[in-house]
Amino acid sequence: MIKLLLTGLWVCAVTLGAVYGSVQMSKPKPVVDEATQLRNKSELVKGENINVPVLSKGAVQGYFITKISFLMDKEKIKGVHLPTTEMMTDELFTLLVGNKMVDLGNTKAFDLDGFRKAIKAKLNERFQGEYVLDVLVEQLDYLSKDDIRTNGERPQGKQVQPTKIVEGVKLEAPAKSGH
Repeated sequence: MIKLLLTGLWVCAVTLGAVYGSVQMSKPKPVVDEATQLRNKSELVKGENINVPVLSKGAVQGYFITKISFLMDKEKIKGVHLPTTEMMTDELFTLLVGNKMVDLGNTKAFDLDGFRKAIKAKLNERFQGEYVLDVLVEQLDYLSKDDIRTNGERPQGKQVQPTKIVEGVKLEAPAKSGH
């Protein structure tokens, strides 16, 4: 009788263990999307408003008005003070003036992804590592020299607005780690 009782307990324990194991194995793994992973390992470095002159025929024809921010790797930038604003300004001058990535006659053809990738690649090359995870374009507008003169003569409410090349994103700053 005792053997039968112990055998029954043993069968119950094995069955419960098998059921518990199969339930644990069948639970889906928590899915962490790419955006969440990027947000957890990155820090927002806000850019400044930068005006890049457009030169043509030996004179300034207008200005690109830009504001670009970066998502940078938190771990890599700890304790490192990189001149991001100065480097970003230099890259913007190179891309907008030197390479002429924007055709002012056809602003709809502007390749925003190519522009972001070019800035990211060049800055990471300069920093000698994968410091920049993403480039966020908040503003990229163009204002001609004539429009600037006209705005100086007009009242505040009737000024000419710049040509929008990129409709920017509004940034919400994640928790900062002291940079």
